[in-house]
Amino acid sequence: MEESHSLAVSLFSEILMADQLARSRLGKALPKGMELSHFSVLNHLTRTGVERSPAQLAKAFHVTRGAMTNTLNKLEVAGYIHIRPDWDDARRKMVAISPAGRQARDAALASIVPLISEVVRDLGGERVRATLPILRELRVKLEETN
Repeated sequence: MEESHSLAVSLFSEILMADQLARSRLGKALPKGMELSHFSVLNHLTRTGVERSPAQLAKAFHVTRGAMTNTLNKLEVAGYIHIRPDWDDARRKMVAISPAGRQARDAALASIVPLISEVVRDLGGERVRATLPILRELRVKLEETN
């Protein structure tokens, strides 16, 4: 039993440290003034291609509505998103990425792709491909308990 506890602690220690280091390196590589949370929301809106409510975005990113509202306010001030009332329910709002937001997302992606590509190249594509299913399964397990 002790060995499984030690294995679990080692696994999560490595994941948490890798997350912290990745966030730090990516944050430094992003264009001036853009935070990782900003890029994440812009990337999500670009990939899904549909409007989302702030509550849907908060749920997708596993953050509070207040934290998402803060991020969305900064993105709106920068001109990267449009926030409009929901035509079906005036109490709700809907968020869409703007053309400037797409450009900012593309610029951010261009600045981080060399960094993450280098890491994948150094680790080896086959090893990364072999690791992805395990990381996805871990993420799904953690989402189930959330």
